[in-house]
Amino acid sequence: MSPQAQSIAKNTTWLTGAYIFQKIFAFIYFTLVARFIGANDIGVYTFAISLTTIFSVFIDMGLSSVLIREAAKFKDKANEYLNNIITVKIVLAILSYLGVAVVINLLGKPQLSQVMVYLAGLVMILDSFTLAFFAVFRAYQNLKYEAIGIAINQIVILGVGLAGIYLKFPLYILVLALLAGSTFNFLYSLILLKVKLKFNFKLLWDKSILRTLFKIALPFALAGIFVRVYSYIDQILLSVLIGDQALGWYSVPYKITYAFQFVPAAFSAAIYPAMSDCFLNNKEKLRLIFDKSMYLLIILSVPSAIGIACLADKIILSLYTAEFIPSILAMQIFIFAIVPMFLNYPAGAILNACDKQGRNTLNMGITMILNVILNIILIPLYQHIGAAFAALVSLTLLFILNLVQVPKITGFDYKYLLIKSVKSVLAALMMASVILSLKAQLNFLILIIIGAVIYLGIMYLLKGFTKNDVLFLWQSVFKKAVPSEEETLMT
Repeated sequence: MSPQAQSIAKNTTWLTGAYIFQKIFAFIYFTLVARFIGANDIGVYTFAISLTTIFSVFIDMGLSSVLIREAAKFKDKANEYLNNIITVKIVLAILSYLGVAVVINLLGKPQLSQVMVYLAGLVMILDSFTLAFFAVFRAYQNLKYEAIGIAINQIVILGVGLAGIYLKFPLYILVLALLAGSTFNFLYSLILLKVKLKFNFKLLWDKSILRTLFKIALPFALAGIFVRVYSYIDQILLSVLIGDQALGWYSVPYKITYAFQFVPAAFSAAIYPAMSDCFLNNKEKLRLIFDKSMYLLIILSVPSAIGIACLADKIILSLYTAEFIPSILAMQIFIFAIVPMFLNYPAGAILNACDKQGRNTLNMGITMILNVILNIILIPLYQHIGAAFAALVSLTLLFILNLVQVPKITGFDYKYLLIKSVKSVLAALMMASVILSLKAQLNFLILIIIGAVIYLGIMYLLKGFTKNDVLFLWQSVFKKAVPSEEETLMT
């Protein structure tokens, strides 16, 4: 393995491990908090985070993504780029915080909700600066420190939040827990820049540099706005149009579904450099990477969606108590969104890697518009159930819009993917029949294990996966040698 490949593997391992840790602990934390405080209060908390998360994109405006790319190319200018971006972010942070304050007052929310939003706004600002600081380390191909920061940040949040609930502090202790974690990460990343990279900080406003950075950042900024709006507008509308209790019911399937997101995200980060290289040097290998990526994510997402839909009632009643019974149907709808969510990662990655990021951004914009329209129509009629359906339709549309662009870059084997998909669905349905027959007698954790064994066993008998499929992707990402198509494209 080459030194560059070793660096990619090491960074991927660090960041993937941190994200897995963060997702697991965040899920445990949310579950415990929801059990302790109930649907209405978890709705209040979720609203505060969702509103400020939407506004956070206006502080960054895609500049952190541009900083990674430009600092990687011109490391001697990294400090200068960062100082200009910090200066701009200070201005944008003030304007964004004022925007949050205006919106929360116009919505006429209770005083507790307003306090929580104001505190969450501080979290929003600190996280945006931390994002820029760690962007520099990404440019230097060192993700170790960011991974450590992610893990410690989550530990701080969990410790402060659970202690506050145990001691019966007011509800805003949950946002103070986030603020404590964000403050640590901000100071940690700032000190690392000073100590490890010897960066100096001062306010700079170089019009030439900023003009160049903003020009490059525009697609990233638009993509960020579109993603934040279609990911969080449903929660804002639920709170405003129906109430915080309905948002609390919705937040459970939302959290469970998005807890799986780190899997395709980490996978996409690993294959993205390989796709970029193959676009220039080996179009046939690019096609094979895409085919195998889609296939592996199909066999992961399909059984997960079907299995969790079968067990939704047992999962929610076991983890969240009977107060969250209204979450069950929303869970059974929302969980199927992980299929288009998973598959969109390689579809979006190949567009970005092959200079089609503008099309990817346009597709996100179309998805955002549809999502907003569906939520405005469905939430007043069906409350959190309508929001779950809107999310499923929107994510499916985004995947389809990106997928139809792939043949313009490279061909892909429709027959291969169709056969793999059919085998996966058949195996998952057989798995589901067993789960449903044993559902009344066994704990859902045992049923998950049984289901996984049955699914993998049936897939093996159907020749739904082979060792060579996995080997091809591993070698594509980390090695120069690639198996031949005859060795890898096996159905």
